[in-house]
Amino acid sequence: MSNDIRYIKKDELKDLLELYKHLNKDDPEIGEDERLTALWKDILDDPIQHYLIAEADGRLVSSCVIVIINNLTRGARPYALIENMVTHEGYRNKGYGTRLLKKALEIARDKGCYKVMLMSGRGEDTLKFYEKAGFERGKKTGFIVRF
Repeated sequence: MSNDIRYIKKDELKDLLELYKHLNKDDPEIGEDERLTALWKDILDDPIQHYLIAEADGRLVSSCVIVIINNLTRGARPYALIENMVTHEGYRNKGYGTRLLKKALEIARDKGCYKVMLMSGRGEDTLKFYEKAGFERGKKTGFIVRF
């Protein structure tokens, strides 16, 4: 990986949660307790989840998660989902998100995925960012049910 793009470390949960404030400003605060510690351990131990981060100035400035999902179609090749793509507001338009997506796509390719999907509810600038990174808009329609 580029020296500023890497997998997250176990002790960086607090920093990741701080970075996520730049993703959804209205998300409730999550307190670090036994439940969260157990969840974080499960996430880190899960071989299908890949938490990638970009680091600058000694801090986490961008992150995404790519999940590789086994599949019985397309020659039994897996597919991947990218979620929680975020870059700190002070570090946007500097290439961190682009390099993260490039690394996520490399992981998917190395795992034999036949496609990578992501969804975005953000504005036109964000959609253009994803297109520039190689994603095609309008090929499929996304649907969401929230609970």
